[in-house]
Amino acid sequence: MTNDPSRMPAAPLLRRPGDGELIDVAGVAHFFRLTGEHTGGRFAFEEFALAPGTVGARPHVHEGHDEYFYVLEGELTLHTGDGEVTAGPGHLLAATRGTPHGFRNAGPVVARALCLYTPAGYENYFREVHAAVSAGAEATDELLAEFRGRHRTTSHPLPSARSESEPVGTDLP
Repeated sequence: MTNDPSRMPAAPLLRRPGDGELIDVAGVAHFFRLTGEHTGGRFAFEEFALAPGTVGARPHVHEGHDEYFYVLEGELTLHTGDGEVTAGPGHLLAATRGTPHGFRNAGPVVARALCLYTPAGYENYFREVHAAVSAGAEATDELLAEFRGRHRTTSHPLPSARSESEPVGTDLP
């Protein structure tokens, strides 16, 4: 998508609570409220939900867009490149281009969060994975890496193994 002014609506766009595109990928319900089609490619906006014990995304790095995560309910365990932090309601994580990140729900309740992508386009990654899985493919690391590569995204290795006594996460203030 490009930032083409001719593709922008002539008036504000109101999205009602049920308006959007639901894309279920590997146990994560991505509900895209706005996609590049709505914003002239400027950004995409989603609400997502993860059940307890669900990995939302293994650590990865985007070279073509930024992601901003805002936690609404529950807790997300966020990978930050060199460790993990636990983020609850009101916490915001800015995963700008080139920064490793990932997320999972290590808590006991469903986690809900918002995610903003700028520029838009990464919603197509979720569409592609969903279509492949719906057609019978298994969401393996190899398959996800193939689709990520199409969207200027690469996997990021986990930090070196910790000792059993070393804490896994740190609570954000």
